[in-house]
Amino acid sequence: MPVERLALTDFRNHRDALILPGAALPASAMIVLTGDNGAGKTNILEAVSLLAPGRGLRGVALRDMARQDGPGGFGIAADVAGARIGTGTLAATPDRRQVRVNGTAAAATALAEHLAISWLTPAMDRLFIESPGGRRRFLDRLVLALRPDHGTHSARYEAAMRARNALLAEERPADPEWLAALEAQMDAHGHAIDMARRHVLARLGQVLGQTDEDIFARPRLALDGWTGAPGALAAALRSGRGRDAGAGRTLTGPHRADLIVTHADKGQAAALCSTGEQKALLLSLILAHAAIVGGDTGRPLVVLLDEVAAHLDPARRIALFDRLRATGGQVWMTGTEAALFDGIGAAARFIVDEGQVVAG
Repeated sequence: MPVERLALTDFRNHRDALILPGAALPASAMIVLTGDNGAGKTNILEAVSLLAPGRGLRGVALRDMARQDGPGGFGIAADVAGARIGTGTLAATPDRRQVRVNGTAAAATALAEHLAISWLTPAMDRLFIESPGGRRRFLDRLVLALRPDHGTHSARYEAAMRARNALLAEERPADPEWLAALEAQMDAHGHAIDMARRHVLARLGQVLGQTDEDIFARPRLALDGWTGAPGALAAALRSGRGRDAGAGRTLTGPHRADLIVTHADKGQAAALCSTGEQKALLLSLILAHAAIVGGDTGRPLVVLLDEVAAHLDPARRIALFDRLRATGGQVWMTGTEAALFDGIGAAARFIVDEGQVVAG
């Protein structure tokens, strides 16, 4: 569902900002944020991204998000389809995230029940050539938009794995029954994580295969890493206890999977493609995913695109705007120049200037 109202308090360079996307247009319309570099445009996108589970589009520590020279802590609140959701920190506990839904404290995973969010930023241009961890997180964001319980499975899997690693690191022999219980939890949640990832990749493959891709590159997707029937991971973990204890970490499981992306028309790994081709592959993925979320869940995706228009020629910009509009979701875009969005049609426009936001 779209964000109908967004309020920021002491977040980044925004002391007190209020954005009403639907004041003049439907809240599902395009939202354009323009302004100079450093004005705070990306900070607004980051605030929206924090209305989903996780650490947002920058992935930095919570304490770094509070406004410098502010009182400490920050707040983000949004109205979404009759619900008010919010997140932030307190000055006394700058690394502890607070989440509230309709005024009641909630777990961060509860946010996924109200908003499905995806994003593309310039920092993601290196996604295909950096470590598998970034690609896993990217894939899990795509999955979360379709499967809100994916965040809960991931959180519980990680908690069980941390507890198992701590037990294996102790000098005294670990309690085998406790280890077995933790491994059973990892198995149950790990199997759900793996199946959800593979389901979403299959759906993306279907949509990408049906798309006449003559504007952006067509990606082919695969998941590399552990997979197995229920019980298989628990057995692998049990037999690998000695190895994992020596390594100081768990070496088997879905937490080590990697998203493999290939330029389908060239048969070339995305990591070997040009920078422009890699950007085109990412855009194709984002567009296909947005189409799937709206169609499969009935709640269109909120898409955040940071400085994406500046890297496209006019024809591709128009094609991107048209395809984003066709998804039926809410799209937030930033750019330094308003002219980059001349072909966008109806849009809610805002000018960001050193933490101040005014209607454009």
